[in-house]
Amino acid sequence: MNNKVCGVCAIIPGPHTFRSLINHFGSARSALERLPDLARRGGADRPGRIYSEEDARAELAASRKLGVSLLAPGEAGYPPRLAMLDDAPPLLGVRGALGTLMRPMIAIVGSRNASGAGLKFAGTLARDLSDAGFVIASGLARGIDQAAHRTSIAGGTMAVLAGGHDKIYPPEHVDLLAAILASGGAISEMPLGHVPRARDFPRRNRLISGAALGVVVVEAAHRSGSLITARIAAEQGREVFAVPGSPLDPRAAGTNDLIKQGATLITEATDVIQAVEPIMGRPIELREPDENAPINFEPEAGDRARIVGLLGPTPLLLDDLIRMAGTSPAIVRTVLLELELAGRLERHGGGLVSLI
Repeated sequence: MNNKVCGVCAIIPGPHTFRSLINHFGSARSALERLPDLARRGGADRPGRIYSEEDARAELAASRKLGVSLLAPGEAGYPPRLAMLDDAPPLLGVRGALGTLMRPMIAIVGSRNASGAGLKFAGTLARDLSDAGFVIASGLARGIDQAAHRTSIAGGTMAVLAGGHDKIYPPEHVDLLAAILASGGAISEMPLGHVPRARDFPRRNRLISGAALGVVVVEAAHRSGSLITARIAAEQGREVFAVPGSPLDPRAAGTNDLIKQGATLITEATDVIQAVEPIMGRPIELREPDENAPINFEPEAGDRARIVGLLGPTPLLLDDLIRMAGTSPAIVRTVLLELELAGRLERHGGGLVSLI
């Protein structure tokens, strides 16, 4: 889980970096000891602050007071398919009926400014999938998300929050969330007190798709956030479904384009069920830290300069960076860790990286 930034500068590794640090150094203790030095070598101009045990205890106490469990991948209540992701949250704040979140999920997303027909179809689809035993995952947003949640409450639905558990957005859905928690659940990777910002919603979307077997997009205009969810779902290896709409309705332009690009066209719950049934039989395997990863590996100054020189504001595929750098993947990943901890690197979907 991300931490609130207090003080001048705090070292806050994201989920992908967290996993890389554990893989690289072998333990959280060793990684913590090396964080300041890694950030300095990456170009950080001020020393970072490591959050103390007292900070952690305060966060745990506040979470318990709100009924939030902080879970790690593999623990009961942490959605199993979400735990498979390379950038799965190392700690996930979870509320509600934890057993529900262990069941197979289908995500339903779509326009906030949905048509009456879109709302009706989303509700019907969510109810039918819920009756078939699936938990419905969505983002608690207005429009399609709301319709999907409301009609699947009885069977279990999961709300994925963009902010902390105490900062619900939109605020008028506080009562809807309370109803969801009775038989379903809510998850967030953000700390308590975190008010969602525009950039948090695409990040939230990867959790919606990552927890599910597949994502259904009911209505989406061009450049819709739901299309971001569909793209992320495809990158994660999830099934992408789209509901066709009238060519005259701009709210269907994005879903119609998804179908042209290869998304599965659906008109009823049976279409979704038939597509995901083969996937449900496959075992879920969580990735464990690589015990053979080099510990405390030190890139040479020349390697570091060459790798940084190859990077720029245009996203570059990691495999291409390794090839062009002419060095080992371990060295490249170590330099990327240093840059990210210094706040100089941005990771994009599909294994792309760029300098900030």
